[in-house]
Amino acid sequence: MPVKQSLKSKIQRIQKAIRSEGIDGWLLYDFRGSNPFAKGVMEVPSHMHCTRRMFYYIPGRGNPRKLVHNIEKYNLDHLPGNRKIYVGWRSLEEQLGKLLNNAETIAMEYSPRNAIPYVSIVDAGMVELVKRQKVKIVSSANLVQRFEAVWSPKQFRENKKVARVCLDTMHKAFAFIGRQVKARRKVTEYDVQQFIEKELKRHKYVYSHPPNCSVNANAANPHYEPTKKINSPIKKGDFVLIDLWAKKDEKDGVYSDITWTGYVGDSVPEKYTKIFNIVREARDKAFTFVENTMHEKKTVRGCDVDDVARKVIENHGYGKYFIHRTGHSIGREMHDNGAHLDNLETRDLREIIPETSFTIEPGIYLPGKFGIRSEIDVFVDKNRKVMVTAGPAQTEVLALLR
Repeated sequence: MPVKQSLKSKIQRIQKAIRSEGIDGWLLYDFRGSNPFAKGVMEVPSHMHCTRRMFYYIPGRGNPRKLVHNIEKYNLDHLPGNRKIYVGWRSLEEQLGKLLNNAETIAMEYSPRNAIPYVSIVDAGMVELVKRQKVKIVSSANLVQRFEAVWSPKQFRENKKVARVCLDTMHKAFAFIGRQVKARRKVTEYDVQQFIEKELKRHKYVYSHPPNCSVNANAANPHYEPTKKINSPIKKGDFVLIDLWAKKDEKDGVYSDITWTGYVGDSVPEKYTKIFNIVREARDKAFTFVENTMHEKKTVRGCDVDDVARKVIENHGYGKYFIHRTGHSIGREMHDNGAHLDNLETRDLREIIPETSFTIEPGIYLPGKFGIRSEIDVFVDKNRKVMVTAGPAQTEVLALLR
């Protein structure tokens, strides 16, 4: 089977990245679809019948090498490199040593102490087996990010359109609440959710699960979602949080994901304004930190940005009410494969790299009362310019009856 030029070029880029990491190679391993990153990087066709362990080793220099089972020996023929075949477990272990060819340090989808669980895919038994070949295994987290989280120019252009629609839909949803309440018509969280879905579907956008509208104490639950059976009414004097996300319905469509808040009244009470201003300060300082660090051409890690936002909220005395990471990678999946802004739930040491996108969304959640989160989407272009894609960012809680 002839190898596509695009794949040859991709392997060359991967080899350059491997060398920049200072390691000998990247061992991609999959068993029955257990490693989506490996299948994605190897571009295994969706129709391929993959029921046996398969390996693809990309050295920093030289030709890649494949190891496949005899009954599925053609599965990786679309990739460049020499092929070795195994039948039984003894021959697998013997061939695995030859595949690595005296490499000392290799990357796999593994994370020491499960520090970055999103890429800790390879099972412990396989890690043990590979280590028996007298190699050191390091995490492929940075390599995965380079080849799974980077946006193309087309993705960025299309995402700007999606972001504008999402922001417009957000404003329409809050206006819908205002109209319903002013007219003394019943409106619930579920009604707002359905309104948003209708707007997004009108643009033929898709999403992994329905958008969220939370009122009062429900907003203090970051992952609350109303349903047809379980929802709360929205009345004058209520606080409302809306979180929505969408992407274009195509293979390489990438998400926009934003959160805004509003108050059903003609002026916003101080208790909401106070908390919003703290969250906004955390959001903006995190953004400025990324912007300045990128401009200075310094390294900025996901955990570093989380520290900046978290410190703001802690300094105001609300640290224990900020119960999630500051942000997540955005791409073809809403929570994608790049660096997350996290030094709480996990310690994400991955560097934020150009041509990737992520949210900044600090929050304060007061149980039984209300929660406030302000979420923006950020993109770093190839020249390290940092921008808000779904902007402008919210600057105050919206007064919905004004």
